[in-house]
Amino acid sequence: MADLAQTSSPARRRIPDAAVARLPVYLQILNTLIADGTAQLSSDQLASLAGVNAAKVRKDLSYLGSYGTRGVGYDVAYLVYQIKRELGQHHEWKVVVVGAGNLGNALANYNGFSTRGFPVAGVVDIDSSKVGKKVAGVLVRHVDDLPTIVREESVSIGVISTPPASAQHAADLLVNAGIRSILNFASVILNVPENISVRSVDLGVELQILGYYEQLSREDKPATKTKREVAAICQ
Repeated sequence: MADLAQTSSPARRRIPDAAVARLPVYLQILNTLIADGTAQLSSDQLASLAGVNAAKVRKDLSYLGSYGTRGVGYDVAYLVYQIKRELGQHHEWKVVVVGAGNLGNALANYNGFSTRGFPVAGVVDIDSSKVGKKVAGVLVRHVDDLPTIVREESVSIGVISTPPASAQHAADLLVNAGIRSILNFASVILNVPENISVRSVDLGVELQILGYYEQLSREDKPATKTKREVAAICQ
C-alpha cells in the first residue's frame, strides 16, 4: 500500500458541500478501476476520469487525510475505504419511500439503493387502493403507519416521490416521524427546519439545463430574435 498520511484520531472537520458532491463520483470511478485490476493511480488520472482538474482532486482527497506519494500516486483500495468511511457507507442507512405511484415504484425497485447501503425498509401511500400491495418485495402501508415504520425499522432517510402538491405534507410527516434526511423528487422547494438535510432531484430542471447546452452546441452565435418571436417564447 502506498505511504499515505494518516492521522490516529483526527478531529472531524466538515468537508465543503462541493467536495462532498464529488466524492461519490470518485468512488464510482475507483470501484471500476479495482474491478479492472488497477492498484495505483495519480491525481491527474483521477481528475481526467472525473472531469475536474488535478488540483481540485488533491484538495478533495486531502479532506480525507489522504496524500499521494510522489511518483507512486494513491492506493486505489485505500481511497475507496476512506471515501466510504466519509460517506457513512460502512453501515446501512434504511430508507422509507413516501408515495407508491410510478416514480415510487421505480425508486423502490432501484438496485442502486441497496447495493450502496440504503435498503428500502418501507413504502407508504395515502391511497388505500395501493395499501397492501408489494413493491420490490416491500408491503405498501398507509402513510399513517409512517412513525411506526421509522421507529421499528430504524429508518434514517425519507424519499419523497409524491405529486408536487403533496410533497410538503409528506416532508412534514417525515420530520414529525423523526427523519432528519430527505431525498425529494417532487418539483417543489420544501420548507423544513434548519436541522433537516434535504437533497432535491428535479428531472425537469436537469432537462432544462441540458436544453441550454444543446442549444449552445447548435448555435455558433446567438440569433437575434424579433419581438414577436420573443413574445412567443415567453408565453
